Amino acid sequence: MKTEETDGGTLETWTPDEVGAALEAGEIVLIDVRTPQEYALERIPGALLFPMSHFDAGALPTQDGKRIVFHCAGGARSEKVARAALAAGLDPVAHLGGGFGVWKGNKRPYLGTDMATGAPKLMNG
Repeated sequence: MKTEETDGGTLETWTPDEVGAALEAGEIVLIDVRTPQEYALERIPGALLFPMSHFDAGALPTQDGKRIVFHCAGGARSEKVARAALAAGLDPVAHLGGGFGVWKGNKRPYLGTDMATGAPKLMNG
């Protein structure tokens, strides 16, 4: 994990393996900040949808017991949202470096859409 000290607190950038292990252990809340359309097509199992376009740091769950980790498609939106959360007083905050694309590239499991049936299907990157 990389860390950066900002005026608002500590911004952490996690790898897919770090996010996967923490998600499996129930240690984090993974928040997907992509659009509803992106989320519907493919997503990380267990991730909650909170689109960047509707982001309100005050509506986030507390970090009592579980850390908040944001992710998007490539890492830019999740970093922007993480910085906004830090500015709103949440600390520390993390995001998935490289986003969903890196998650899939590291052969991590995700829910995709089975194009033959339109149903969700567990896939590996």
